[in-house]
Amino acid sequence: MLFERDPSDLVHRARTGDGGAFADLLRPEYRAAVRLANALLHNLDEAEDAVQEAAIKAWRKLGNLREGSPLRPWFLAIVANECRSVQRTKWWSGRTSEEVLELEADAVDVAATVDLQCALVHLDYDQRLVLVLRYYVDMPFEEIALTLAISPKAARSRVERAVNRLRPILRIQEAVG
Repeated sequence: MLFERDPSDLVHRARTGDGGAFADLLRPEYRAAVRLANALLHNLDEAEDAVQEAAIKAWRKLGNLREGSPLRPWFLAIVANECRSVQRTKWWSGRTSEEVLELEADAVDVAATVDLQCALVHLDYDQRLVLVLRYYVDMPFEEIALTLAISPKAARSRVERAVNRLRPILRIQEAVG
């Protein structure tokens, strides 16, 4: 259908078992979810798998979505948690430059993207998550706060701390490179 559906109607229909309504709910969030997962996992195939697994979990837990709450932060929190689970179950080795280039083929400045991807690997999961939500998924602080169940002020502080942690890593890479 070409017209936009009412999200509250879709949520209601999905809660009653309408899989099509649930798919319509998640469709606009899919691209952001894959970008988030890809930035956290650094592997497009694993990112897509994580988003699919998160979608299944979201379908099962749709009753936990509060009435009137936006779907996007709730779903992206499930995606982020799924990525954390994937990381816990897998030993992470360094990625090759070719893999990083493949993940960010549409980037304007490929060299800067490679440097940034490599630098992000050195941050802990929570720091990487807030940066990805803010700069890859382009979420405002209020939506990051909803996703992480924190205040907007705490979201802003976490992003600032993560950026401050990232800067020296990028400087070291520039000096070495």
